[in-house]
Amino acid sequence: MKAMITDLEEISQCTRQGLTELLQAAHLEAGDLVVLGCSTSEVQGAKIGKHSNLAIGRAIIKTALSTLEPLNLSLAVQGCEHLNRALVVERTVAKQHHFEQVSVFPSLHAGGAAQVAAFETFNEPIEVEHIVAQAGMDIGDTAIGMHVKFVQIPVRTSIKEVGNAHTTFLRSRPKLIGGERAQYTWQAPQG
Repeated sequence: MKAMITDLEEISQCTRQGLTELLQAAHLEAGDLVVLGCSTSEVQGAKIGKHSNLAIGRAIIKTALSTLEPLNLSLAVQGCEHLNRALVVERTVAKQHHFEQVSVFPSLHAGGAAQVAAFETFNEPIEVEHIVAQAGMDIGDTAIGMHVKFVQIPVRTSIKEVGNAHTTFLRSRPKLIGGERAQYTWQAPQG
């Protein structure tokens, strides 16, 4: 078994660096959504869902918010499979995007430590069942792809792990449609 990792400063630093590199690649606009999936169990080196750690959840949520809020980007925090991967968002974000609220509150063993930390930290948190985010950060292989806009593109960052948790970063782009005559960059007609 891997050594238990609980250095909150190191966890925050890796979270900030990975998220910053994702944002540089994703070219998001003000008002866009970023989904965060997080297993604090995996961060520590334990099996996903078996060792939730609220201090780690709080450190990651605080870091994510301090990185996203100055850019006017919104955070959605995905819960575990026990909540059908529902997400904590601010009520204003849900209204703006017409997300349907569901009736559940996260706990350490149903939702996870990051969701509980988001519920503590957000101004007016609610749970919603589905979102469409423009980008996402997955700490611990929590399967965020269902919440990132199609077409998802993996983003390679210098951060491969937060603590002991494997990381995956996704951005999205519009679908490339058309056939052999289609153009994917604008070219003004000649003449």
